[in-house]
Amino acid sequence: MENTNASHHILKALRSGSERTQREVYEANRDKFLNFAKRYALSEEDVIDVYQDAYIIFYNNIVSGKLEVLTSSISTYLFSIGKNLIMDRLRKQKRQLKTNDYTHLVQDETSDLSALDLEPEALSEEQELLRTHFGTLGKKCQEILTLFYYRGFTISEILEFSDYNSENVIKSQKSRCLKTLRELIKSNTI
Repeated sequence: MENTNASHHILKALRSGSERTQREVYEANRDKFLNFAKRYALSEEDVIDVYQDAYIIFYNNIVSGKLEVLTSSISTYLFSIGKNLIMDRLRKQKRQLKTNDYTHLVQDETSDLSALDLEPEALSEEQELLRTHFGTLGKKCQEILTLFYYRGFTISEILEFSDYNSENVIKSQKSRCLKTLRELIKSNTI
């Protein structure tokens, strides 16, 4: 792991537009990311695209001032962005597959489309309560619950890309956040 002083100098060089530092950081993490991403069902071309997108986001965060101090290594930060992009891409692919499953319903241009429900469903009362109270949780709670339940990260994956010390800490935090959310929802339904 890079020490804080080295990370500070790298961020400063990137912020000032050093092409040499940009190339070094990009190349130092590229192969590691490509090896890491092999575990996901993406083509090599998609993985390369994801890495390039992750690097651009990383660089833009530095230049825009959104990222001023790293609390993890540059690799961990880049991998975290990349993993989120991979999960988004996989989710889109899954949605696309589900959409393709219904193409047999539309035989030709004259097919009756009235059988298809094209109106978005309104949220149920429980879903509205969840959305409302989720927004009142702290940033850490929102992050851990989103990573675990929405993005489908495992506890060990969350540990790998966060500043938590152990899986037990993550499990405890997730449990407390979920309990708080349940209590908020319950207090609103009584």
